[in-house]
Amino acid sequence: MSYLKTAILLAGLTGLFMGVGYLIGGASGAMIALVIAAATNLFAYWNSDRMVLSMYGAHEVDRNSAPDLVHLVAELAGRAGLPMPRVFVMDEAQPNAFATGRNPENAAVAVTTGLMQQLSREELAGVIAHELAHVKNHDTLLMTITATIAGAISMLAQFGMFFGGNRDNNHGPGIIGSIAMMILAPLGAMLVQMAISRTREYAADDLGARICGQPMWLASALSKIANAAHQVPNMEAERNPATAHMFIINPLSGHGMDNLFTTHPSTENRIAALQQLAAEMGAGGGAPSLDAGRNYPRRGAWGRPASRGPWG
Repeated sequence: MSYLKTAILLAGLTGLFMGVGYLIGGASGAMIALVIAAATNLFAYWNSDRMVLSMYGAHEVDRNSAPDLVHLVAELAGRAGLPMPRVFVMDEAQPNAFATGRNPENAAVAVTTGLMQQLSREELAGVIAHELAHVKNHDTLLMTITATIAGAISMLAQFGMFFGGNRDNNHGPGIIGSIAMMILAPLGAMLVQMAISRTREYAADDLGARICGQPMWLASALSKIANAAHQVPNMEAERNPATAHMFIINPLSGHGMDNLFTTHPSTENRIAALQQLAAEMGAGGGAPSLDAGRNYPRRGAWGRPASRGPWG
């Protein structure tokens, strides 16, 4: 049902894009819109991961520079049946994380230094498992496509305002229709984009909890990250709000209301779903501990303060 809902929403977003093109230029405008969508999505398919990682100043780490983090990602990727993704660290105080890449073979997981400093190892495992779930579900590509189409709709709507307003009603929307299109089309695209994002977050929570074997690890992490997002601004995300849906918790507003105007479901609802899953799995404990953690403390920033966190 989750995938069906996502497919319907994505089809609606594509239809909206072509509809804006039709209002501007009729049937030929719709075809031009379709070509633009194909071109932008092709570019995003090959370059989206590099673009967003560069945007956030993420630097790649390996087993030499951040052995504990890379070991943890490798173990969880193995549990998920995924190839080992590239691992990146962002020098950002707000605890948060995202995954990107066009497919599991070309995936990357990025975490902030704030995340590594404020979460226990178990909570960090829950977050990474959530991001790996996005990779396994191919959500990273899906969210790139929705963001690209939504951006193109806004571009076309503004194009229609400048070039459609001078046409008569037989060939274009007219000045009133152009103004309405410039306002309503991006709004509609934003709502669909957010609805898709929220649908995929629930699915990633569920699969991520199963990957790490402990739903309450992720639930605890979500609570901490949501609380910190209220207090610690992510200035790069504020400058690039279109990327907010990529993070595990909205880095912009921190609102808890589960409505159409949030990029993520309510944190309380997500935690409740994880609590229910934990009860179903009998996972108050349950799953075996992660091998890499047996020599580390269970809470805190691993007792090793550093300028970029305990991972190097």
